Amino acid sequence: QVQLVESGGGLVQPGGSLRLSCAASGTIFSIGRMGWYRRAPGKERESVAIILDTNATNYANSVMGRFTLSRDNTKKTVYLQVNSLKPDDTTVYYCNAFLSGRFMGRDYWGQGPQVTVSS
Repeated sequence: QVQLVESGGGLVQPGGSLRLSCAASGTIFSIGRMGWYRRAPGKERESVAIILDTNATNYANSVMGRFTLSRDNTKKTVYLQVNSLKPDDTTVYYCNAFLSGRFMGRDYWGQGPQVTVSS
């Protein structure tokens, strides 16, 4: 069974840091785009950061300079280093990846670790 398993959320004080991890498991032939999204209460889902299989990255303006996305293809894992956290960063973060089996690929989503920024 193909799935994404996330870890690394939690409670942190403003200005603090966390590292979110998302590992793909199961029979996977290739991994394309990977990234993280978030949806704050009352807001639309926001693309936080995306990394292509070329390692090209794209960040939301709201996190530029504070968040860093990377991937380790040997571990089928994507990492989001989040620094200088603000209360506005509080929400659930969802990992997303385009995973392909032998014949087809599709988007997969993780369960979403909660990130809470509060003093």
